[in-house]
Amino acid sequence: MSAGSRGPEAGGVLEHAVLEVGEGAAERFEESFAEALALIEATPGFRWMRLERSLESPGRFLLLVGWDNLEDHTQGFRESDRYQRWSELLHPFYDPFPVVEHYVTVPQG
Repeated sequence: MSAGSRGPEAGGVLEHAVLEVGEGAAERFEESFAEALALIEATPGFRWMRLERSLESPGRFLLLVGWDNLEDHTQGFRESDRYQRWSELLHPFYDPFPVVEHYVTVPQG
């Protein structure tokens, strides 16, 4: 699943999280994620998002989100009412709760 008008590109900040979803709940998680998508897309500084499902571990997902800067995620989204609804929709699925990290592109040459 991907979202946003711009795809992955250099610059900005990349949010990365491995999401472990309880056994037998992957399909329900995907349905809830589809509902939650509009919440993050409405956040200023959001660029794009991808949700990938593991072939080897069907209950494991990789979430990648592109942001203009770190604060767009940590303050703009996480401190918003949209994040509260995002949490209600998605957090009950996680076991354990994911570690979220942020990355920037390493210049080449």
